[in-house]
Amino acid sequence: MNIWNRPLPIMSAPMAGATTPELAAAVSNAGGLGFLAAGYLSVPAMAAEVAAYQGLTDAPVAINLFTPQTDRSMELGSRLDAYRAGLVPTAAKYGVEPGDPAFDDDTFDHKVAWLLEHPVHAVTFTFGPVPPRTVIALQEVGTSVGFTVTSAHEAQQAVALGADFVVAQGSEAGGHRGTWNVSDVPNELGAAALTTAAVAASGLPVVAAGGVSGPEDVATLLAAGAVAVSVGTLFLACQESKAPAAHKQALTSREFSESVVTRAFSGRSARALVNDFVREHDGEAPSAYPNVHHMTKPIRTAAAAAGDPQAMALWAGAGHDAASDSDVGELVNRLAPPE
Repeated sequence: MNIWNRPLPIMSAPMAGATTPELAAAVSNAGGLGFLAAGYLSVPAMAAEVAAYQGLTDAPVAINLFTPQTDRSMELGSRLDAYRAGLVPTAAKYGVEPGDPAFDDDTFDHKVAWLLEHPVHAVTFTFGPVPPRTVIALQEVGTSVGFTVTSAHEAQQAVALGADFVVAQGSEAGGHRGTWNVSDVPNELGAAALTTAAVAASGLPVVAAGGVSGPEDVATLLAAGAVAVSVGTLFLACQESKAPAAHKQALTSREFSESVVTRAFSGRSARALVNDFVREHDGEAPSAYPNVHHMTKPIRTAAAAAGDPQAMALWAGAGHDAASDSDVGELVNRLAPPE
């Protein structure tokens, strides 16, 4: 099945921790393509989400995995300890302690093994390269392979790995930036310019992502050379998203007007709404992922349970002012560019 042969050139971004099978299936059933997010899931949980999606739609199955990172625990140990100590007062406000700065690979190999035994239509990798043998193995079972890229150089590297397509993530994108090196300063190139550059550098189909607020943005990105447009923040606020209620409220209430790129929550650069946590800790976190993610998780979880957005990772792209608690199907139709 050709994943690009969809009635509408709209995709939902694979938002780890927020995407649900219901959200992805609703995008697909409205004519776009919904992406599942395997990040932070166990293999059984990933398998259950794939099965749930397949029970809701006959559309292609597309899923995103996080590329394993380099363990910087020894290299940055003293900085990780210092950051953890700095988090203690914030954690105490919510009756918890910062987590341990543990490193893991998000059970990457096991997820790939399952996807080789249970092939899906498309797999994308975010946070960098994977071994060429992984790309080849997935392609041999009929899976199209894509990489999130944030520069023309990364797009060229994706070609060298044998990618079938790339997702060009512009500077406006919310949530984690897909830089191939955890310590890289994220690109400042917008989605439209990056899309054009990625098309020229790779010659591959390019999905554009970053800051979409309406059909005009979709049309602009398609005109820049994209075969489809990936939307994240607007779907994050929808009813089918499993983002915490306080996160959805923060997006739709317009109480938070500014978004910035920060490492404070996970050690990786990510765009979020500015809240107290960002104001207190931005610029302090070492570039160690997922170590910092595990340290801040108890705080973020407790804040979400308390309905307090001030210590949550309020991921949001530049187009967050257009977010509403709409139905996914309605949003897809609203985003469709005029014919």
